[in-house]
Amino acid sequence: MAADPAEQFCVAEERSGHCAVVDGNFLYVWGGYVSIEENEVYLPNDELWIYEMDSGLWTMHLMEGELPTSMSGSCGASINGKLYIFGGFDDKGYSNRLYYVNLRTKNGTYRWKKITNFKGQPPTPRDKLSCWVYKDRLIYFGGYGCRKHNELSDCFDVHDAFWEGQIFWGWHNDVHVFDTTTQTWSQPAIRGGDPPQPRAAHTCAVLGNKGYIFGGRVLQTRMNDLHCLNLDTWTWSGRINISGEKPKDRSWHTLTPIGDDRLFLFGGLSSDNVPLSDGWIHSITTNGWKQLTHLPKSRPRLWHTACLGKEGEVMVFGGSKDDLHFMDTGHCSDLLIFQTQPYSLLRLCLDCIGKNATLLKNQIPCLPSKLLQQVLKKITFWAAVNHRQEKKAETERQSQLNTT
Repeated sequence: MAADPAEQFCVAEERSGHCAVVDGNFLYVWGGYVSIEENEVYLPNDELWIYEMDSGLWTMHLMEGELPTSMSGSCGASINGKLYIFGGFDDKGYSNRLYYVNLRTKNGTYRWKKITNFKGQPPTPRDKLSCWVYKDRLIYFGGYGCRKHNELSDCFDVHDAFWEGQIFWGWHNDVHVFDTTTQTWSQPAIRGGDPPQPRAAHTCAVLGNKGYIFGGRVLQTRMNDLHCLNLDTWTWSGRINISGEKPKDRSWHTLTPIGDDRLFLFGGLSSDNVPLSDGWIHSITTNGWKQLTHLPKSRPRLWHTACLGKEGEVMVFGGSKDDLHFMDTGHCSDLLIFQTQPYSLLRLCLDCIGKNATLLKNQIPCLPSKLLQQVLKKITFWAAVNHRQEKKAETERQSQLNTT
């Protein structure tokens, strides 16, 4: 019996503040929240959504083990086929727990493991932090969270306080390292340079041995500064002086490394609370930003995720198209794909066949078996794209009818 297109071509549920990583040919999505009747509802903590890049199909897998609580604002990263989740915010407050799950399971079972037998001191509880992955280490920076009075330091900018319990809330600019090989937390001694001011909802990316930070928010200020930390010598660059035009202040954006010397910036929320749809590429070689002028202005995103695909494309999933502070209703479930470099000739040929499968239906079975398998997945990919576009167009038509 033929598969129901609605079921076969389903997509991961809409969400913001989630985690997403790429490993091999798959994009993995976990957590986050969505708004239902003006209530913030966390996505189920036992669901892992997996997107196969070749076929364009989503599947949902139930998870087992020591499940993290349902959260938003956690920091997710992958090392050697394992997804690590640190921090976040749940119904009980801020977290500083660390979990991992093996994504390269052989039996299709995804089992969470809470890391409790670590050495050293983990960061204080927080969310909206970012991290760099370097030499099998997770290197965390910043975030918004809480500290006790005896934990206050220069790396913490106080926002509010609960004096009776001696609890303080605010923004961080500290650096913490978790070595996945030795299961050890440490806080490196910064050996020079001016660190970025405390912030949250910023973004991080690694190029070579440099960890870059862009933007973010502290108090009511959003920023557009670029800094980098040498991950070998632990020295800060200070604010990097940029030549020419540069992106406006923002938070809840993404920064993705593309190639050896370029960073792709997308979306976020501006200082005047406008959701952004602009894309920029920063060249380390020329130390300049260049805005991409061909991107659609009708698809803003903030508190989304962005991951690098296998052919240099940046895959943006989820996030909101509205200002979350004032109208928390615009959470998204579509996958935006930004091509940042020319595709391979094979990829172009497969796409061409996939788009014209009906015209080529008599020739396709004659292909060599290995190539045939790739073509069949690409046919599925474009069938899924067309189905989702038609469904979206129908939803928009119904919405227009309801408003009129």
